Amino acid sequence: MSKIGILDVDGFNYPNLALMKLAAWHKLQGDAVEWVIPLCTYDRVYMSKVFTFTQDFSTCVQSKEVIKGGTGYDLKNKLPSEIEKIYPDYSIYNLKNKAFGFLTRGCPRNCAFCIVSQKEGKQSIQVSDLGQFWSGEKEIKLLDPNLLACKDYKKLLQQLIDSKAWIDITQGLDARLLNEDNTYLIRQLKIKMLHFAWDNVSDEKAIIPKLLKFKKDTQFDFRKMRVYVLVNFNSSHEEDLYRIYKLKDMGYDPYLMIYDKKVAPVITKKMARWVNNKFIFRSCEKFEDYKIVR
Repeated sequence: MSKIGILDVDGFNYPNLALMKLAAWHKLQGDAVEWVIPLCTYDRVYMSKVFTFTQDFSTCVQSKEVIKGGTGYDLKNKLPSEIEKIYPDYSIYNLKNKAFGFLTRGCPRNCAFCIVSQKEGKQSIQVSDLGQFWSGEKEIKLLDPNLLACKDYKKLLQQLIDSKAWIDITQGLDARLLNEDNTYLIRQLKIKMLHFAWDNVSDEKAIIPKLLKFKKDTQFDFRKMRVYVLVNFNSSHEEDLYRIYKLKDMGYDPYLMIYDKKVAPVITKKMARWVNNKFIFRSCEKFEDYKIVR
């Protein structure tokens, strides 16, 4: 039996799927798995980092072998197939009624600000069935980058419908791909939250009519429909405000995603605090009226 240490370098703000799968695989081999304790010695330690901006773990790790993985370290590293396909060990994050996973990987959009196409390919393909990471949990957190771009999306949406679990499609559905067929299936989901994205101002003609029709067909309100708005990348402050007000007027809930936050202008960070704090956003109609009380 080996002693295995796992380390979530990003912290515990969001469960790390790779670590949950590694923990499950090693436990099946009879190994002891625990979160790294700096004073302890291990046969092997896995360090996982999703975000490039996360500072690396600086405390000395006492282990015969240290393996670093995740997009925060390298876009090319991947789990071995036998580990990638294993059912995650949710217990390491004390998760009892939430399931996390990918039904598809890859995205054809190849956006300049996004690593998905480079890391996973420029085609959305099915990589698993729902049962590979869900076994009756009440909520499913779906991590797919572009589910609707996959040719098998109808089958996969049906699996989510049949689960009767609450569904949170965390990374967003591509609004440009909405049509009557997938809207019909989405309406049958128990929706916790849907996410879309309006990253480029120039995509307005492709995105806005689709979102308007989707809202009309589903009658969902803003509490179930969030739209990521990319800022500090290729838009002006005025263009950012335009997208925010437009989405709010349409009955969607905008959420600002700041690209390269450390170099973002002060006004952009202030705008994000206004939009992303929903109590403030719903009580203060205009950004021009938002005052930070210190």
